[in-house]
Amino acid sequence: MTKPPLHTFHIPVMGLAYTIDSPIRVAQYGISSVISIADDDLIEKMRNFYSTKFNIPYEEITQKFHDYRAERISSYLNLVDKIVKDKFESFKTELAESKTAVENFISMLPNSSDIKKGFQNLLEDGISFKENIQNYIESHLFPGDIDVNIMTKLDKDNFVKNEQLPIEFNDAHAALRGFAKSNLESSVVLSAGMNPRLFSYFENFPDFFPNLNNELKKKIILKVSDFRSAMIQGNFLAKKGLWVSEYRIESGLNCGGHAFATDGLLLGPILEEFKQKKNQLIESAHELMTKVLQQKQVYAPENPLPLKITVQGGVGTAEEHGFLLENYQVDSVGWGSPFLLVPEATSVDKATRELLMNATEDDLYLSHISPLGVPFNTLRGTTNEIVKQKRIQENKAGSSCPKKFLALSKEYDPHGICTASKKFQDIKLAELESTKDTLSPEAFEKAKFAITVKSCLCVGLANASYLENDIKIKGQAQGVVICPGPNMAYFDHEVSLSDMLGHIYGNKSVLSTKERPNLFVKELKMYVDYFRNEIENISGDITNAQLKKWNTFKNNLLEGIEYYQSLLFPGLYFKNDLNKIKNDFDFYKAALSKINIPTLELA
Repeated sequence: MTKPPLHTFHIPVMGLAYTIDSPIRVAQYGISSVISIADDDLIEKMRNFYSTKFNIPYEEITQKFHDYRAERISSYLNLVDKIVKDKFESFKTELAESKTAVENFISMLPNSSDIKKGFQNLLEDGISFKENIQNYIESHLFPGDIDVNIMTKLDKDNFVKNEQLPIEFNDAHAALRGFAKSNLESSVVLSAGMNPRLFSYFENFPDFFPNLNNELKKKIILKVSDFRSAMIQGNFLAKKGLWVSEYRIESGLNCGGHAFATDGLLLGPILEEFKQKKNQLIESAHELMTKVLQQKQVYAPENPLPLKITVQGGVGTAEEHGFLLENYQVDSVGWGSPFLLVPEATSVDKATRELLMNATEDDLYLSHISPLGVPFNTLRGTTNEIVKQKRIQENKAGSSCPKKFLALSKEYDPHGICTASKKFQDIKLAELESTKDTLSPEAFEKAKFAITVKSCLCVGLANASYLENDIKIKGQAQGVVICPGPNMAYFDHEVSLSDMLGHIYGNKSVLSTKERPNLFVKELKMYVDYFRNEIENISGDITNAQLKKWNTFKNNLLEGIEYYQSLLFPGLYFKNDLNKIKNDFDFYKAALSKINIPTLELA
């Protein structure tokens, strides 16, 4: 029987380094978090660091090992699992022996929690506290999940000399194998859309199939931005006999890291659709899955397995948190960027944390720095930006590209090359130079910027952990890249873990400003800005398909505003801010109506 989680929030994956060791920091309190398993080099260094810290024998897994990437990932996850279990045992002992520890822990739990009430009753009992608390702890507490994240698109082919290795040695395949072979009983979060080859590879690992007790040792979580993609991906996996245990809905733009904009579909209407059609997801996947399992002549569950719907992206108050849980009946709400200011929970170097604390709305922006060619939320003034700019000024644009996780462009090299690398940018800049006479100075500078703006994310997103833990950084300086969501602007000081939990559950506030816009308003603003930007920066001829896309986008935004107006203005939620929210929606509706979609010119 699955125990109900202790918390109603989770910490999503952030960058490569920011949640690399979050479970070691917070899992003993029942908090679930997600580790990125993209960078096996960082993972190996963190395994060395934590083995030394906890006096655990360590033997390096070098790149000379046959399956080094998968082995590094398995070994690190097994180490994290061991440390979490040890810390959890110590924590249980502390609770059994100290009423103060119990009181502190109670203050970290949701007010609606039955476990919180159970602890409070035990404290009131007094006399038989000691023997009763022990039993209560054993039967009610368990650590948070140690989940992992794989970006499905980061599945670079790998070569030894000039010979391509089999597909299972591709980056994402090897990462999946590392997780599958680990001791963990947790989930892999798949983000960035469908990768059919990778999805099919899951069939090789028995832990992803249900046992006779209808349990999955390892689960699949899909990060999605709308219902349609959830249905397509869920059914694709079901046709392999695989069950999706959770759909993690993320705001298309109001999030950290890569931003996958929807066609103007806003978070509220998306969540409403999931709420209305959850049974469709369950029934469709169950039917497809059982059929396949029967054909494979393996155990097929009679009833559907549990399926969770969770949400994340831009949540910043207890009121918003409670609203999402209550109105959309989601199982958990992800809190990402605010935890970057909680040293007990995330791995961030001191200088970057200072930069985050001082960040304003204008400092947080949607950039083009990602070599993946997908808009990327980032922060002005990072050390990476300074280092990159200096190289551009010295005519040495581009990175040395030591890790090659994003070396995915095959334009100039069949082995793949990263668009942030010096090798790639040198070629592109030379090509641009040869066309200089045909371009206006403005067009030339714009084209040059589009080439040199790319940042080395592989190194930049990992450096914070090295700096925080005093681990030597080798190779060319890249500085730190950080990718908070726009919500970061409203959190401006370092926060303790217990204070952040108090904030999430409405027992206190860590916000210094009253100026923070409502979650739904902020997302709408970003979509209106994004839409305006798309139309203002068109180049080349406009096609019918483009016009159709823009009209759909605008209509979806207008329908979204209408949805919120009918949902919020009976006044059941956000009572104190209702007028402001109403005015904001009116303002963006007017702004949207002023954006004119071009028409096709008839020749």
